[in-house]
Amino acid sequence: MDPFAYTQADFDELTQLALREALQAGASDAAVEVSEGQGLSVNVRLGRVEQVEHNTDKGLDITVYAGRRRGHASTSDFSAQAIRSTARAAFDIARYTAEDDCAGLPEAELLAGAVSDPGLYHPWQPSVEQAVELARRAEDAAFATDRRIRNSEGAGVSAQHMHFRLANTRGFSGGYASTRHSLSCVPIAGRGDDMQRDYWWSSRRDASQLAPAEALGRYAAERALARLRARKLATGQYPVLFEAPLAAGLIGSLVHAASGGSLYRKTSFLVDQLGRQVLADHLDLLEDPQVPDGMGSAPFDDEGVRTRRRQVVRAGVLEGYFLSTYSGRKLGLPTTGNSGGAHNLSLSSSLTRADDDLPRMLRKLDRGLFVIELIGHGINYVTGDYSRGAMGFWVEGGQIRYPVHEITIASNLRDMLLGIRAVGADVHVSGSRSTGSILVESMTVAGS
Repeated sequence: MDPFAYTQADFDELTQLALREALQAGASDAAVEVSEGQGLSVNVRLGRVEQVEHNTDKGLDITVYAGRRRGHASTSDFSAQAIRSTARAAFDIARYTAEDDCAGLPEAELLAGAVSDPGLYHPWQPSVEQAVELARRAEDAAFATDRRIRNSEGAGVSAQHMHFRLANTRGFSGGYASTRHSLSCVPIAGRGDDMQRDYWWSSRRDASQLAPAEALGRYAAERALARLRARKLATGQYPVLFEAPLAAGLIGSLVHAASGGSLYRKTSFLVDQLGRQVLADHLDLLEDPQVPDGMGSAPFDDEGVRTRRRQVVRAGVLEGYFLSTYSGRKLGLPTTGNSGGAHNLSLSSSLTRADDDLPRMLRKLDRGLFVIELIGHGINYVTGDYSRGAMGFWVEGGQIRYPVHEITIASNLRDMLLGIRAVGADVHVSGSRSTGSILVESMTVAGS
């Protein structure tokens, strides 16, 4: 059963109507996006249903230009009268905004041509009962792992479907459907003063590729159990190994610092670093918008600019920023097709071997801190200063010795990125970022 009330043909008619209304209102250029979403989310805790949520959303956004003046308005009413009023409201806003030499649609030659379906749509419409049963199986498996799993923050299932169409007055029109499904579990181990929680999740476009509920629940429980009897750690300088899901956050920090908004506002430590070394020289960072079923896959960006596979960092040298049309113009550079964000980034190292799994990465760490959770957002992107609460394990002789908590790890992002000693083959995909565990040469660990 199709979960959508509208078809792509319906959306095409709506976008063309909105563009006509914008031009009739006096706009020199315009862009329209219309979208619809539908989904189900459930949460189960201690075997009982805590939340069931059906979501149905739709919207139409119009951006108009009066020369170099920009206006924006939106509506959830798809009637012709509402679209006409929204287009005129956007134009009225544009008339009273200040001129901006960088405002405007992308150049026509940068826009994607005929767009085929990227194959990101895998419908999954479980009933409430089926979703609840799946969540219960994950939580039950967590409790069955060990008697010390005594509580839970719950297990959740989400099945989300959406489709959209984007069009502008320079001839672009394209859209497609996509899905995003997930399963998660958050068990709590221990009692009294020694209680620890951990979690695990699986998120895919195709629900058939989600991790088995029982395996996910057991793994989440094992992670929580491993953190019992955590200790504090003596303050010092140590190498730090970031577990793969957290390592993806380091990629995210690099992207933030290399994004157009941060660069033209000069709020990034990577200002004027194009063509310079920003990562250790054994590292490459690839962006590939065409990964099958990738969470960051897209044939065009939020402006209709065609996306392309590119090497963002090669042998540690920054070869490209992440730019929209506007931020590119502010910097005097062309857009990179990144309006709306990056597309499927993967970090790799020329030093990584096929057998560099987590145990081998722990041996490379030898003596230091293995981090599995970070707390807070202590990153200053202007200076690169980095300081965050952390939890994980102390490692001696390449073996985990005991869990640690109530510590802070600190350094400078520039030094951390240049000081990456190794990347593991234990690759984990977190959203649109993919990397193995990352070993950083040295950080300040503040403990007792």
